[in-house]
Amino acid sequence: MQALHTSNINTWKPNIDGASSQALVLALEQGQVLFLPKLGFVLDESEKQFLSPAWLDGSRKNISLEGEKVGGAQGAEQELARLAGMVARFSQEATALIHTLFPHYAAHLHQARTSYRPSPVGASQAISWKKDDSRLHVDAFPSRPNHGERILRVFANVNPHQEARVWRVGEPFEAVAIKFLPTINKPIVGSAALLKLLKITKKKRSEYDHIMLHLHDGMKADMDFQQNVPQQTVHFPPGSVWICFSDQVLHAAMCGQFMFEQTFHLPISALQHPELSPLKVLER
Repeated sequence: MQALHTSNINTWKPNIDGASSQALVLALEQGQVLFLPKLGFVLDESEKQFLSPAWLDGSRKNISLEGEKVGGAQGAEQELARLAGMVARFSQEATALIHTLFPHYAAHLHQARTSYRPSPVGASQAISWKKDDSRLHVDAFPSRPNHGERILRVFANVNPHQEARVWRVGEPFEAVAIKFLPTINKPIVGSAALLKLLKITKKKRSEYDHIMLHLHDGMKADMDFQQNVPQQTVHFPPGSVWICFSDQVLHAAMCGQFMFEQTFHLPISALQHPELSPLKVLER
């Protein structure tokens, strides 16, 4: 399977017929990255001042929108308000795009974090291997169990220096599950309740969450897998957008700077092809 499914969509609210929408849905849900090379998130002149990692406050690697304010950023109150406005504008555009391309998702989407990433990939020092996103992985989060809910993400490269965002994209999820599932033990009885009681997790982990975390960690820890698994290197140039289910697509960020990202959560019941979801693959 090719890593990318490319479309010539060039507006955030495209006119798209039913057949084209269904083709995009199938590509997305079977684990391809939707690549929109003609769709860009354009900064206005006043927003270009934010094309610098100097706006990060050092507490995290990303600037994120939290309500009407930004987290992880530093600056004067008026500057931070404009920065928040820029990130919110991307969120609005990304939401409109998903609603237009996938209208059957719209009523079921839960909008999660919006982030702006002004630092170069790999800028964080002394990063642990579990947090090293230059290693192939699927997204799974220790503190945020999702019980099989999908993680849908929209990305946009706004680099002003014509530098691409470079990813490695690995083999289909099912092939990885076949390799790693036999190595994963059942969760310890009572561990999910204890983790929630200690507030290590926001809610109880399901067996799905347990497996996905071990898949995430197992892939990142296995350097032979990282080097030898079938994979493709893809370049997302400035002025392009890409969309994927990041809980399904094996991905690794190799280089790039200045990117926006919008996360949505989507229940399996809203999918057109739920049998292709990681949960259903693991159940099989």
